[in-house]
Amino acid sequence: MDPEAFVQSSVLLLIAAATAVALFKHFGLGSILGLLVAGVLIGPYTPGPAVTGNVDDLRHFTELGVVLLLFIIGLELHPSRLWEMRRTLFGLGSLQILFSGLALAVYFRLFVETWPIALLIGFSLALSSTALVMQMLYEKGEIATPRGQTAFSVLLMQDIAVVPMLALLPLAAASGASLPEPHLGEQLGLIVLMLAGVIVSGRYLVPLILDLLARQGNREAFFLVTLAAVFIAAWAMNRAGLSMALGGFLLGMMLSNSRYSVQVHASIEPHKGLLMSVFFVTVGMSLNLGVLAAKPLLFVLHLVILIAIKVGLIYVLAQRFCQSRKSALQVAFMLGQAGEFGFILFGAAKILGIIDAATFTMAVALISGSMLATPLLVRLGAFLSARFSDEEGPVDERFRYQPGQEDGAQAVIAGYGRVGHTVGAVLASHGIRFIAFDQNPGLVARWRAEGQPVFYGDMRNPALLAAAKIEQAKVVVLTIDDPRACIEATTLIRHYAPEIIIVARARDLTACDALFRAGASRAFPEAVEASLRLAAETLDGLGITDEDAEQMVQQARGEDYALVRSEVTEQAPIVDPSAPKR
Repeated sequence: MDPEAFVQSSVLLLIAAATAVALFKHFGLGSILGLLVAGVLIGPYTPGPAVTGNVDDLRHFTELGVVLLLFIIGLELHPSRLWEMRRTLFGLGSLQILFSGLALAVYFRLFVETWPIALLIGFSLALSSTALVMQMLYEKGEIATPRGQTAFSVLLMQDIAVVPMLALLPLAAASGASLPEPHLGEQLGLIVLMLAGVIVSGRYLVPLILDLLARQGNREAFFLVTLAAVFIAAWAMNRAGLSMALGGFLLGMMLSNSRYSVQVHASIEPHKGLLMSVFFVTVGMSLNLGVLAAKPLLFVLHLVILIAIKVGLIYVLAQRFCQSRKSALQVAFMLGQAGEFGFILFGAAKILGIIDAATFTMAVALISGSMLATPLLVRLGAFLSARFSDEEGPVDERFRYQPGQEDGAQAVIAGYGRVGHTVGAVLASHGIRFIAFDQNPGLVARWRAEGQPVFYGDMRNPALLAAAKIEQAKVVVLTIDDPRACIEATTLIRHYAPEIIIVARARDLTACDALFRAGASRAFPEAVEASLRLAAETLDGLGITDEDAEQMVQQARGEDYALVRSEVTEQAPIVDPSAPKR
Protein backbone atom coordinates (compact mmCIF):
# COMPACT_ATOMS: atom_id res chain seq x y z
CA MET A 1 0.00 0.00 0.00
CA ASP A 2 1.41 3.37 -0.99
CA PRO A 3 1.64 6.16 1.65
CA GLU A 4 -1.31 8.15 0.29
CA ALA A 5 -3.61 5.13 0.23
CA PHE A 6 -2.48 4.19 3.74
CA VAL A 7 -3.31 7.67 5.07
CA GLN A 8 -6.71 7.64 3.34
CA SER A 9 -7.55 4.23 4.78
CA SER A 10 -6.47 5.32 8.25
CA VAL A 11 -8.57 8.48 8.07
CA LEU A 12 -11.59 6.49 6.86
CA LEU A 13 -11.19 3.95 9.66
CA LEU A 14 -10.85 6.59 12.39
CA ILE A 15 -13.78 8.69 11.13
CA ALA A 16 -16.06 5.66 10.83
CA ALA A 17 -15.05 4.30 14.24
CA ALA A 18 -15.32 7.65 16.04
CA THR A 19 -18.71 8.45 14.50
CA ALA A 20 -20.17 5.01 15.20
CA VAL A 21 -18.92 4.94 18.80
CA ALA A 22 -20.28 8.44 19.49
CA LEU A 23 -23.71 7.55 18.07
CA PHE A 24 -24.02 4.14 19.71
CA LYS A 25 -22.90 5.41 23.13
CA HIS A 26 -25.35 8.31 22.79
CA PHE A 27 -28.19 5.82 22.37
CA GLY A 28 -26.88 3.62 25.18
CA LEU A 29 -25.78 0.71 22.98
CA GLY A 30 -22.10 0.75 23.95
CA SER A 31 -18.86 1.46 22.13
CA ILE A 32 -18.08 -2.15 21.13
CA LEU A 33 -21.27 -2.52 19.09
CA GLY A 34 -20.45 0.79 17.42
CA LEU A 35 -16.99 -0.45 16.46
CA LEU A 36 -18.39 -3.70 15.06
CA VAL A 37 -20.97 -1.84 12.97
CA ALA A 38 -18.30 0.59 11.74
CA GLY A 39 -16.29 -2.41 10.56
CA VAL A 40 -19.26 -3.76 8.62
CA LEU A 41 -19.76 -0.41 6.89
CA ILE A 42 -16.14 0.03 5.79
CA GLY A 43 -15.47 -3.64 5.10
CA PRO A 44 -14.81 -5.14 1.68
CA TYR A 45 -18.21 -6.85 1.57
CA THR A 46 -20.36 -3.70 1.59
CA PRO A 47 -20.85 -1.02 -1.08
CA GLY A 48 -18.79 2.12 -0.66
CA PRO A 49 -15.20 2.82 0.41
CA ALA A 50 -13.27 0.00 2.07
CA VAL A 51 -10.19 0.26 4.29
CA THR A 52 -8.56 -2.87 2.88
CA GLY A 53 -9.37 -6.15 1.21
CA ASN A 54 -6.81 -8.01 3.37
CA VAL A 55 -9.01 -8.24 6.44
CA ASP A 56 -7.24 -11.33 7.78
CA ASP A 57 -3.83 -9.64 7.78
CA LEU A 58 -5.21 -6.56 9.54
CA ARG A 59 -7.01 -8.71 12.12
CA HIS A 60 -3.84 -10.67 12.87
CA PHE A 61 -2.03 -7.41 13.60
CA THR A 62 -4.77 -6.01 15.82
CA GLU A 63 -4.85 -9.26 17.83
CA LEU A 64 -1.90 -7.65 19.63
CA GLY A 65 -4.60 -5.61 21.36
CA VAL A 66 -6.01 -8.85 22.78
CA VAL A 67 -2.51 -9.70 24.00
CA LEU A 68 -2.24 -6.34 25.79
CA LEU A 69 -5.74 -6.77 27.25
CA LEU A 70 -4.85 -10.17 28.74
CA PHE A 71 -1.53 -8.73 29.97
CA ILE A 72 -3.36 -6.01 31.91
CA ILE A 73 -5.80 -8.57 33.31
CA GLY A 74 -2.82 -10.67 34.39
CA LEU A 75 -1.40 -7.65 36.21
CA GLU A 76 -4.56 -7.55 38.31
CA LEU A 77 -4.61 -11.28 39.04
CA HIS A 78 -2.09 -12.70 41.50
CA PRO A 79 -0.92 -16.30 40.87
CA SER A 80 -2.57 -17.41 44.10
CA ARG A 81 -5.93 -16.22 42.77
CA LEU A 82 -5.53 -18.38 39.66
CA TRP A 83 -5.09 -21.45 41.86
CA GLU A 84 -8.17 -20.48 43.84
CA MET A 85 -10.14 -20.36 40.56
CA ARG A 86 -9.14 -23.92 39.61
CA ARG A 87 -12.60 -25.39 40.22
CA THR A 88 -14.30 -22.97 37.83
CA LEU A 89 -11.35 -22.91 35.44
CA PHE A 90 -10.97 -26.66 34.92
CA GLY A 91 -14.45 -27.75 35.98
CA LEU A 92 -16.92 -25.29 34.48
CA GLY A 93 -14.58 -24.31 31.64
CA SER A 94 -13.93 -27.88 30.51
CA LEU A 95 -17.58 -28.96 30.79
CA GLN A 96 -18.75 -25.92 28.85
CA ILE A 97 -16.43 -26.71 25.96
CA LEU A 98 -17.34 -30.41 25.98
CA PHE A 99 -21.13 -30.09 26.18
CA SER A 100 -21.44 -27.02 23.94
CA GLY A 101 -19.14 -28.58 21.34
CA LEU A 102 -21.04 -31.87 21.25
CA ALA A 103 -24.46 -30.21 21.14
CA LEU A 104 -23.43 -27.90 18.31
CA ALA A 105 -21.82 -30.82 16.46
CA VAL A 106 -25.09 -32.78 16.62
CA TYR A 107 -26.95 -29.81 15.17
CA PHE A 108 -24.47 -29.08 12.36
CA ARG A 109 -24.32 -32.78 11.45
CA LEU A 110 -27.70 -32.15 9.81
CA PHE A 111 -26.02 -29.81 7.32
CA VAL A 112 -22.58 -31.35 6.69
CA GLU A 113 -21.48 -34.69 5.26
CA THR A 114 -19.29 -36.22 7.98
CA TRP A 115 -18.96 -36.29 11.74
CA PRO A 116 -15.36 -34.98 11.76
CA ILE A 117 -16.51 -31.79 10.02
CA ALA A 118 -19.49 -31.46 12.38
CA LEU A 119 -17.23 -31.90 15.41
CA LEU A 120 -14.81 -29.33 14.04
CA ILE A 121 -17.61 -26.80 13.58
CA GLY A 122 -19.20 -27.58 16.94
CA PHE A 123 -16.07 -27.30 19.07
CA SER A 124 -14.76 -24.27 17.18
CA LEU A 125 -18.02 -22.39 17.74
CA ALA A 126 -18.12 -23.53 21.38
CA LEU A 127 -15.27 -21.09 22.07
CA SER A 128 -16.40 -17.60 23.09
CA SER A 129 -14.70 -14.28 22.41
CA THR A 130 -12.05 -13.50 25.03
CA ALA A 131 -11.44 -10.07 23.49
CA LEU A 132 -15.08 -9.03 23.40
CA VAL A 133 -16.16 -10.32 26.82
CA MET A 134 -13.08 -9.19 28.73
CA GLN A 135 -13.22 -5.74 27.17
CA MET A 136 -16.86 -5.38 28.20
CA LEU A 137 -16.09 -6.55 31.73
CA TYR A 138 -13.08 -4.27 31.89
CA GLU A 139 -15.03 -1.20 30.75
CA LYS A 140 -17.76 -1.86 33.32
CA GLY A 141 -15.31 -2.62 36.13
CA GLU A 142 -16.88 -6.07 36.66
CA ILE A 143 -13.83 -8.32 36.31
CA ALA A 144 -13.60 -8.77 40.10
CA THR A 145 -17.31 -9.62 40.48
CA PRO A 146 -18.49 -13.25 40.76
CA ARG A 147 -19.87 -13.27 37.22
CA GLY A 148 -16.73 -11.56 35.92
CA GLN A 149 -14.46 -14.13 37.53
CA THR A 150 -16.64 -16.99 36.27
CA ALA A 151 -16.61 -15.66 32.72
CA PHE A 152 -12.85 -15.13 32.89
CA SER A 153 -12.26 -18.70 34.11
CA VAL A 154 -14.26 -20.17 31.24
CA LEU A 155 -12.52 -17.96 28.67
CA LEU A 156 -9.07 -18.84 30.00
CA MET A 157 -9.86 -22.55 29.76
CA GLN A 158 -11.04 -22.00 26.18
CA ASP A 159 -7.74 -20.29 25.32
CA ILE A 160 -5.89 -23.33 26.67
CA ALA A 161 -8.18 -25.71 24.75
CA VAL A 162 -7.23 -24.15 21.42
CA VAL A 163 -3.87 -25.96 21.61
CA PRO A 164 -5.14 -29.58 21.51
CA MET A 165 -7.86 -28.59 19.05
CA LEU A 166 -5.25 -27.31 16.58
CA ALA A 167 -3.13 -30.41 17.20
CA LEU A 168 -6.04 -32.73 16.37
CA LEU A 169 -7.00 -30.97 13.14
CA PRO A 170 -4.67 -33.03 10.89
CA LEU A 171 -6.41 -36.21 12.09
CA ALA A 172 -9.64 -34.95 10.52
CA ALA A 173 -7.99 -34.07 7.20
CA ALA A 174 -9.29 -36.16 4.30
CA SER A 175 -6.22 -35.43 2.23
CA GLY A 176 -2.62 -36.00 3.16
CA ALA A 177 -2.14 -32.32 3.95
CA SER A 178 -0.76 -31.40 7.29
CA LEU A 179 0.07 -28.29 9.21
CA PRO A 180 3.74 -27.45 9.65
CA GLU A 181 3.99 -28.90 13.17
CA PRO A 182 7.05 -30.43 14.84
CA HIS A 183 7.09 -33.93 16.32
CA LEU A 184 4.89 -34.37 19.41
CA GLY A 185 7.88 -34.80 21.73
CA GLU A 186 9.57 -31.73 20.30
CA GLN A 187 6.33 -29.78 20.60
CA LEU A 188 5.90 -30.67 24.27
CA GLY A 189 9.52 -29.79 24.98
CA LEU A 190 9.10 -26.47 23.20
CA ILE A 191 5.95 -25.69 25.21
CA VAL A 192 7.72 -26.41 28.51
CA LEU A 193 10.74 -24.35 27.45
CA MET A 194 8.71 -21.34 26.36
CA LEU A 195 6.47 -21.45 29.45
CA ALA A 196 9.52 -21.57 31.71
CA GLY A 197 11.13 -18.70 29.81
CA VAL A 198 8.09 -16.45 30.15
CA ILE A 199 7.60 -17.26 33.84
CA VAL A 200 11.26 -16.79 34.80
CA SER A 201 11.60 -13.60 32.75
CA GLY A 202 8.43 -12.14 34.20
CA ARG A 203 9.40 -13.06 37.74
CA TYR A 204 13.04 -11.96 37.74
CA LEU A 205 14.50 -10.49 34.54
CA VAL A 206 11.85 -7.92 33.54
CA PRO A 207 11.45 -6.46 37.08
CA LEU A 208 15.24 -6.17 37.33
CA ILE A 209 15.43 -4.18 34.08
CA LEU A 210 12.46 -2.00 35.05
CA ASP A 211 14.06 -1.27 38.42
CA LEU A 212 17.24 -0.11 36.71
CA LEU A 213 15.34 2.14 34.30
CA ALA A 214 13.17 3.57 37.07
CA ARG A 215 16.24 4.52 39.08
CA GLN A 216 17.56 6.33 36.02
CA GLY A 217 14.23 8.10 35.50
CA ASN A 218 14.10 6.80 31.92
CA ARG A 219 10.34 6.70 31.25
CA GLU A 220 10.60 6.11 27.49
CA ALA A 221 12.80 3.04 27.92
CA PHE A 222 10.57 1.86 30.79
CA PHE A 223 7.57 1.77 28.45
CA LEU A 224 9.46 0.27 25.51
CA VAL A 225 10.96 -2.52 27.61
CA THR A 226 7.52 -3.35 29.00
CA LEU A 227 5.96 -3.45 25.54
CA ALA A 228 8.83 -5.53 24.14
CA ALA A 229 8.53 -8.01 27.02
CA VAL A 230 4.79 -8.45 26.35
CA PHE A 231 5.27 -9.05 22.65
CA ILE A 232 8.21 -11.41 23.21
CA ALA A 233 6.05 -13.45 25.61
CA ALA A 234 3.27 -13.50 23.00
CA TRP A 235 5.74 -14.62 20.31
CA ALA A 236 7.11 -17.35 22.59
CA MET A 237 3.66 -18.80 23.19
CA ASN A 238 2.78 -18.57 19.51
CA ARG A 239 6.06 -20.30 18.63
CA ALA A 240 5.13 -23.12 21.00
CA GLY A 241 1.71 -23.45 19.39
CA LEU A 242 -0.14 -21.78 22.25
CA SER A 243 -2.29 -18.66 22.28
CA MET A 244 -0.44 -15.32 22.02
CA ALA A 245 -2.91 -13.88 24.51
CA LEU A 246 -1.90 -16.59 26.98
CA GLY A 247 1.69 -15.33 26.80
CA GLY A 248 0.60 -11.79 27.64
CA PHE A 249 -1.53 -13.07 30.50
CA LEU A 250 1.27 -15.15 32.03
CA LEU A 251 3.75 -12.27 31.88
CA GLY A 252 1.22 -9.90 33.46
CA MET A 253 0.52 -12.38 36.24
CA MET A 254 4.25 -12.71 36.96
CA LEU A 255 4.54 -8.91 37.19
CA SER A 256 1.44 -8.56 39.37
CA ASN A 257 3.50 -8.76 42.57
CA SER A 258 6.05 -6.24 41.31
CA ARG A 259 6.16 -2.76 42.81
CA TYR A 260 5.99 -1.44 39.25
CA SER A 261 2.73 -3.19 38.36
CA VAL A 262 0.53 -0.09 38.53
CA GLN A 263 2.98 2.06 36.56
CA VAL A 264 3.26 -0.69 33.94
CA HIS A 265 -0.54 -0.81 33.78
CA ALA A 266 -0.67 2.95 33.24
CA SER A 267 1.93 2.76 30.45
CA ILE A 268 0.19 0.01 28.48
CA GLU A 269 -3.47 0.98 28.92
CA PRO A 270 -3.76 3.72 26.21
CA HIS A 271 -2.11 1.54 23.55
CA LYS A 272 -4.27 -1.44 24.45
CA GLY A 273 -7.38 0.66 23.96
CA LEU A 274 -6.36 1.76 20.47
CA LEU A 275 -5.50 -1.75 19.25
CA MET A 276 -8.64 -3.25 20.78
CA SER A 277 -10.79 -0.66 19.01
CA VAL A 278 -9.24 -1.50 15.64
CA PHE A 279 -9.59 -5.22 16.42
CA PHE A 280 -13.36 -4.91 16.82
CA VAL A 281 -13.54 -2.91 13.60
CA THR A 282 -11.73 -5.73 11.75
CA VAL A 283 -14.15 -8.30 13.20
CA GLY A 284 -17.00 -6.27 11.71
CA MET A 285 -15.12 -6.12 8.41
CA SER A 286 -15.03 -9.93 8.37
CA LEU A 287 -18.82 -10.17 8.14
CA ASN A 288 -19.61 -11.18 4.55
CA LEU A 289 -23.04 -9.78 3.80
CA GLY A 290 -23.08 -11.83 0.59
CA VAL A 291 -23.60 -14.95 2.69
CA LEU A 292 -26.63 -13.38 4.32
CA ALA A 293 -28.03 -12.35 0.95
CA ALA A 294 -27.52 -15.81 -0.56
CA LYS A 295 -28.94 -17.85 2.35
CA PRO A 296 -30.49 -15.41 4.83
CA LEU A 297 -32.85 -17.86 6.53
CA LEU A 298 -30.15 -20.51 6.96
CA PHE A 299 -27.75 -17.96 8.42
CA VAL A 300 -30.35 -16.67 10.88
CA LEU A 301 -31.27 -20.25 11.87
CA HIS A 302 -27.62 -21.16 12.51
CA LEU A 303 -27.07 -17.98 14.50
CA VAL A 304 -30.15 -18.46 16.69
CA ILE A 305 -29.38 -22.14 17.37
CA LEU A 306 -25.72 -21.33 18.15
CA ILE A 307 -26.63 -18.69 20.71
CA ALA A 308 -29.53 -20.71 22.18
CA ILE A 309 -27.40 -23.83 22.74
CA LYS A 310 -24.53 -21.95 24.34
CA VAL A 311 -26.69 -19.72 26.53
CA GLY A 312 -28.82 -22.65 27.72
CA LEU A 313 -25.92 -24.96 28.54
CA ILE A 314 -23.78 -22.29 30.21
CA TYR A 315 -26.74 -21.21 32.34
CA VAL A 316 -27.32 -24.76 33.60
CA LEU A 317 -23.61 -25.44 34.20
CA ALA A 318 -22.98 -22.11 35.95
CA GLN A 319 -25.80 -22.83 38.37
CA ARG A 320 -24.25 -26.20 39.16
CA PHE A 321 -21.03 -24.39 40.07
CA CYS A 322 -22.59 -22.37 42.90
CA GLN A 323 -23.72 -19.39 40.84
CA SER A 324 -27.07 -17.80 41.60
CA ARG A 325 -29.72 -17.81 38.89
CA LYS A 326 -29.16 -14.12 38.33
CA SER A 327 -25.40 -14.37 37.97
CA ALA A 328 -25.59 -17.58 35.89
CA LEU A 329 -27.99 -15.96 33.45
CA GLN A 330 -25.75 -12.93 32.99
CA VAL A 331 -22.69 -15.15 32.41
CA ALA A 332 -24.62 -17.28 29.91
CA PHE A 333 -25.68 -14.34 27.75
CA MET A 334 -22.20 -12.86 28.05
CA LEU A 335 -20.57 -16.03 26.64
CA GLY A 336 -23.26 -16.88 24.08
CA GLN A 337 -21.22 -15.80 21.03
CA ALA A 338 -18.49 -17.56 19.05
CA GLY A 339 -14.97 -16.19 19.36
CA GLU A 340 -11.93 -14.98 17.47
CA PHE A 341 -10.13 -18.31 17.89
CA GLY A 342 -12.70 -19.74 15.51
CA PHE A 343 -11.08 -17.67 12.75
CA ILE A 344 -7.81 -19.51 13.43
CA LEU A 345 -9.35 -22.99 13.61
CA PHE A 346 -11.49 -22.62 10.50
CA GLY A 347 -8.59 -21.06 8.61
CA ALA A 348 -6.36 -24.03 9.46
CA ALA A 349 -9.15 -26.44 8.54
CA LYS A 350 -9.55 -24.77 5.16
CA ILE A 351 -5.79 -25.11 4.49
CA LEU A 352 -5.98 -28.82 5.33
CA GLY A 353 -8.94 -29.33 3.03
CA ILE A 354 -11.28 -30.39 5.84
CA ILE A 355 -13.89 -27.76 4.92
CA ASP A 356 -14.67 -26.08 1.61
CA ALA A 357 -14.81 -22.37 0.87
CA ALA A 358 -18.59 -22.16 1.35
CA THR A 359 -18.45 -23.73 4.82
CA PHE A 360 -15.53 -21.48 5.78
CA THR A 361 -17.41 -18.36 4.65
CA MET A 362 -20.54 -19.34 6.57
CA ALA A 363 -18.51 -20.14 9.71
CA VAL A 364 -16.68 -16.79 9.63
CA ALA A 365 -20.00 -15.00 9.09
CA LEU A 366 -21.49 -16.82 12.09
CA ILE A 367 -18.57 -15.80 14.32
CA SER A 368 -18.76 -12.18 13.21
CA GLY A 369 -22.56 -12.09 13.45
CA SER A 370 -22.63 -13.57 16.94
CA MET A 371 -20.02 -11.09 18.14
CA LEU A 372 -22.03 -8.29 16.58
CA ALA A 373 -25.08 -9.43 18.55
CA THR A 374 -23.25 -9.77 21.89
CA PRO A 375 -23.76 -6.24 23.26
CA LEU A 376 -27.49 -6.66 22.70
CA LEU A 377 -27.39 -10.13 24.26
CA VAL A 378 -25.69 -8.74 27.36
CA ARG A 379 -28.39 -6.11 27.69
CA LEU A 380 -31.03 -8.81 27.28
CA GLY A 381 -29.34 -10.91 29.96
CA ALA A 382 -29.27 -7.95 32.35
CA PHE A 383 -32.97 -7.31 31.68
CA LEU A 384 -33.99 -10.91 32.28
CA SER A 385 -31.78 -11.30 35.35
CA ALA A 386 -33.43 -8.25 36.92
CA ARG A 387 -36.55 -10.41 37.32
CA PHE A 388 -34.71 -12.57 39.83
CA SER A 389 -34.13 -11.62 43.44
CA ASP A 390 -31.00 -9.64 44.25
CA GLU A 391 -30.08 -12.42 46.66
CA GLU A 392 -26.92 -13.90 45.19
CA GLY A 393 -26.98 -17.16 47.14
CA PRO A 394 -23.80 -19.06 47.91
CA VAL A 395 -20.67 -17.38 46.57
CA ASP A 396 -17.28 -19.02 46.34
CA GLU A 397 -14.81 -17.65 48.86
CA ARG A 398 -12.38 -16.83 46.07
CA PHE A 399 -14.71 -14.01 45.04
CA ARG A 400 -14.45 -12.31 48.41
CA TYR A 401 -11.83 -9.80 49.33
CA GLN A 402 -8.42 -11.28 50.04
CA PRO A 403 -5.67 -9.43 51.97
CA GLY A 404 -3.00 -8.09 49.66
CA GLN A 405 -5.33 -6.95 46.92
CA GLU A 406 -5.13 -3.30 45.96
CA ASP A 407 -8.73 -2.91 44.78
CA GLY A 408 -11.07 -1.22 47.22
CA ALA A 409 -8.53 1.00 48.96
CA GLN A 410 -10.24 3.79 50.93
CA ALA A 411 -7.21 6.08 50.86
CA VAL A 412 -4.42 6.79 48.41
CA ILE A 413 -1.12 8.21 49.66
CA ALA A 414 1.14 10.03 47.21
CA GLY A 415 4.68 10.09 48.55
CA TYR A 416 5.72 7.45 51.08
CA GLY A 417 8.60 9.12 52.87
CA ARG A 418 8.59 9.85 56.59
CA VAL A 419 5.28 11.75 56.48
CA GLY A 420 3.53 9.35 54.12
CA HIS A 421 4.68 6.33 56.11
CA THR A 422 3.39 7.90 59.31
CA VAL A 423 -0.01 8.45 57.72
CA GLY A 424 0.01 4.87 56.41
CA ALA A 425 0.91 3.48 59.82
CA VAL A 426 -2.01 5.33 61.43
CA LEU A 427 -4.43 4.12 58.76
CA ALA A 428 -3.19 0.53 59.08
CA SER A 429 -3.52 0.62 62.87
CA HIS A 430 -7.21 1.46 62.43
CA GLY A 431 -7.79 -1.25 59.81
CA ILE A 432 -8.23 1.24 56.96
CA ARG A 433 -7.11 -0.05 53.56
CA PHE A 434 -4.79 2.21 51.59
CA ILE A 435 -2.44 2.17 48.63
CA ALA A 436 0.66 4.36 48.31
CA PHE A 437 2.83 5.60 45.45
CA ASP A 438 6.34 7.00 45.38
CA GLN A 439 8.85 7.85 42.64
CA ASN A 440 11.88 6.66 44.61
CA PRO A 441 12.48 3.01 43.56
CA GLY A 442 14.75 2.36 46.54
CA LEU A 443 12.12 3.63 48.98
CA VAL A 444 9.42 1.57 47.28
CA ALA A 445 11.62 -1.55 47.46
CA ARG A 446 12.22 -0.99 51.16
CA TRP A 447 8.56 -0.70 52.13
CA ARG A 448 7.45 -3.46 49.76
CA ALA A 449 9.93 -5.78 51.48
CA GLU A 450 8.09 -5.04 54.72
CA GLY A 451 4.72 -5.88 53.19
CA GLN A 452 3.49 -2.31 52.70
CA PRO A 453 1.11 -1.68 49.73
CA VAL A 454 3.53 0.75 48.09
CA PHE A 455 4.03 1.03 44.32
CA TYR A 456 6.27 2.95 41.99
CA GLY A 457 4.40 5.72 40.18
CA ASP A 458 3.93 9.43 39.51
CA MET A 459 0.58 10.86 40.58
CA ARG A 460 0.85 13.46 37.82
CA ASN A 461 0.29 10.73 35.25
CA PRO A 462 -3.41 10.58 34.19
CA ALA A 463 -3.06 6.96 33.10
CA LEU A 464 -1.77 6.06 36.56
CA LEU A 465 -4.87 7.58 38.18
CA ALA A 466 -7.06 5.50 35.90
CA ALA A 467 -5.08 2.33 36.52
CA ALA A 468 -5.21 2.84 40.30
CA LYS A 469 -9.00 3.46 40.11
CA ILE A 470 -8.52 6.53 42.24
CA GLU A 471 -12.14 7.59 41.83
CA GLN A 472 -13.13 4.63 44.02
CA ALA A 473 -11.12 5.94 46.99
CA LYS A 474 -12.52 8.39 49.52
CA VAL A 475 -9.39 10.38 50.38
CA VAL A 476 -6.10 11.20 48.67
CA VAL A 477 -3.22 12.25 50.93
CA LEU A 478 -0.45 14.21 49.20
CA THR A 479 2.87 14.22 51.06
CA ILE A 480 5.05 15.02 48.03
CA ASP A 481 8.18 17.08 48.82
CA ASP A 482 8.23 19.00 45.54
CA PRO A 483 5.70 21.90 45.87
CA ARG A 484 5.18 22.24 42.11
CA ALA A 485 4.64 18.49 41.68
CA CYS A 486 2.17 18.53 44.58
CA ILE A 487 0.16 21.34 42.97
CA GLU A 488 0.16 19.60 39.58
CA ALA A 489 -0.98 16.34 41.16
CA THR A 490 -3.74 18.16 43.06
CA THR A 491 -5.04 19.81 39.90
CA LEU A 492 -5.08 16.54 37.98
CA ILE A 493 -6.72 14.53 40.77
CA ARG A 494 -9.41 17.16 41.28
CA HIS A 495 -10.16 17.12 37.55
CA TYR A 496 -10.23 13.32 37.44
CA ALA A 497 -12.25 12.78 40.65
CA PRO A 498 -14.25 15.95 41.46
CA GLU A 499 -15.86 14.54 44.61
CA ILE A 500 -12.78 13.06 46.28
CA ILE A 501 -11.27 14.60 49.43
CA ILE A 502 -7.69 15.80 48.86
CA VAL A 503 -5.56 16.35 51.97
CA ALA A 504 -2.18 17.90 51.20
CA ARG A 505 1.01 18.69 53.04
CA ALA A 506 2.54 22.12 52.43
CA ARG A 507 5.70 23.88 53.56
CA ASP A 508 4.09 27.17 54.50
CA LEU A 509 0.93 29.25 54.19
CA THR A 510 1.83 30.44 50.71
CA ALA A 511 2.03 26.84 49.50
CA CYS A 512 -1.27 26.16 51.27
CA ASP A 513 -2.99 28.91 49.30
CA ALA A 514 -1.64 27.52 46.03
CA LEU A 515 -2.91 24.04 46.91
CA PHE A 516 -6.36 25.37 47.77
CA ARG A 517 -6.51 27.11 44.41
CA ALA A 518 -5.49 23.86 42.73
CA GLY A 519 -8.40 22.02 44.34
CA ALA A 520 -7.16 20.66 47.69
CA SER A 521 -9.88 20.07 50.30
CA ARG A 522 -7.46 20.64 53.18
CA ALA A 523 -3.82 21.70 53.32
CA PHE A 524 -1.56 21.77 56.35
CA PRO A 525 1.59 23.91 56.45
CA GLU A 526 4.42 22.02 58.17
CA ALA A 527 6.18 25.12 59.54
CA VAL A 528 3.03 26.57 61.06
CA GLU A 529 1.88 23.23 62.47
CA ALA A 530 5.25 22.70 64.11
CA SER A 531 5.02 26.19 65.62
CA LEU A 532 1.53 25.48 66.95
CA ARG A 533 2.75 22.23 68.51
CA LEU A 534 5.53 24.16 70.24
CA ALA A 535 2.98 26.75 71.40
CA ALA A 536 0.81 23.97 72.86
CA GLU A 537 3.78 22.54 74.79
CA THR A 538 4.65 26.05 76.03
CA LEU A 539 1.12 26.55 77.33
CA ASP A 540 1.34 23.15 79.03
CA GLY A 541 4.61 24.23 80.74
CA LEU A 542 2.89 27.36 81.98
CA GLY A 543 0.32 25.27 83.82
CA ILE A 544 -2.56 25.63 81.39
CA THR A 545 -4.65 22.45 81.12
CA ASP A 546 -4.44 20.24 78.06
CA GLU A 547 -8.03 21.00 77.11
CA ASP A 548 -7.50 24.77 77.22
CA ALA A 549 -4.20 24.50 75.35
CA GLU A 550 -5.80 22.38 72.62
CA GLN A 551 -8.68 24.83 72.33
CA MET A 552 -6.24 27.72 71.85
CA VAL A 553 -4.40 25.78 69.15
CA GLN A 554 -7.67 25.01 67.37
CA GLN A 555 -8.54 28.71 67.50
CA ALA A 556 -5.21 29.47 65.85
CA ARG A 557 -6.04 26.97 63.11
CA GLY A 558 -9.53 28.36 62.64
CA GLU A 559 -10.59 30.22 59.53
CA ASP A 560 -7.58 29.11 57.53
CA TYR A 561 -4.99 30.07 60.17
CA ALA A 562 -6.43 33.61 60.35
CA LEU A 563 -4.77 34.34 63.73
CA VAL A 564 -1.37 33.20 62.52
CA ARG A 565 -1.76 35.12 59.28
CA SER A 566 -2.65 38.34 61.12
CA GLU A 567 0.26 37.96 63.54
CA VAL A 568 2.66 37.37 60.67
CA THR A 569 1.31 40.35 58.77
CA GLU A 570 1.53 42.68 61.79
CA GLN A 571 4.94 41.62 63.06
CA ALA A 572 6.91 40.75 59.96
CA PRO A 573 8.82 43.67 58.45
CA ILE A 574 7.96 44.64 54.93
CA VAL A 575 10.91 43.86 52.70
CA ASP A 576 11.36 45.14 49.18
CA PRO A 577 12.53 42.16 47.11
CA SER A 578 14.54 44.48 44.88
CA ALA A 579 16.43 46.02 47.80
CA PRO A 580 20.10 45.00 48.15
CA LYS A 581 20.89 42.46 50.85
CA ARG A 582 23.02 43.56 53.80
